[in-house]
Amino acid sequence: MKEKTKYSLLTFLGILLAAAIPAMLILYGFQAKRYMDLSREIAKLEQKQEILIEENKKLVSDISILSSSTRIEKIAVEELGMHKAESADIVRVDMTGKKNED
Repeated sequence: MKEKTKYSLLTFLGILLAAAIPAMLILYGFQAKRYMDLSREIAKLEQKQEILIEENKKLVSDISILSSSTRIEKIAVEELGMHKAESADIVRVDMTGKKNED
């Protein structure tokens, strides 16, 4: 009886090992597919990041050009008819914070 139990146990372990190998190969296949999918997604995100960085550089450059003081002064003078204030044009208001009682 002991021999039969030992033989049955070895047979079971053999079958288990035989079934584990294909199962591991299948799991490896799923993992490889997942890895490839993630690699493609990373490549797409890196490409998108490069595009966004280039767009950001262009926008920073545009901001720098649009906010230059010479450009703003030119628009103020030519398009809006503004001029630099003369000393006589400046009115100073002194606020003491006291209420005027009538």
